[in-house]
Amino acid sequence: MKIFSSFILVGLICFIASLIYDTTKWTSGHITSLFVVVGAFLGFIGVYDLLLKKCGYGLSLPITSFGNLLYKSALDGIEKYGLIGAFKNLYISTSLGISSTIVLSFFITAFCNPKD
Repeated sequence: MKIFSSFILVGLICFIASLIYDTTKWTSGHITSLFVVVGAFLGFIGVYDLLLKKCGYGLSLPITSFGNLLYKSALDGIEKYGLIGAFKNLYISTSLGISSTIVLSFFITAFCNPKD
């Protein structure tokens, strides 16, 4: 049941993004930034953790989870180091994903030819 609910919720997130893209003049960068902020806000009010428990960890795949992770990292940094810790600790939990994306993107573009 968790797989089904995760599939439905992630599909709903993609549907909302597609609807925004088709009905407004926003670019994909605008929509991505919006979803990161929405994920951070849902983490702030405690809804994102409830959704993760209810729908499973398939919900950790969309871009909204990146905003949630940034919020959690900043909050942990504030608890450890004070206000400056929000910036010091910001990318601790997301650094592996960011680094692997950069490395894999390099190899994909080095060995694959794009079509025109």
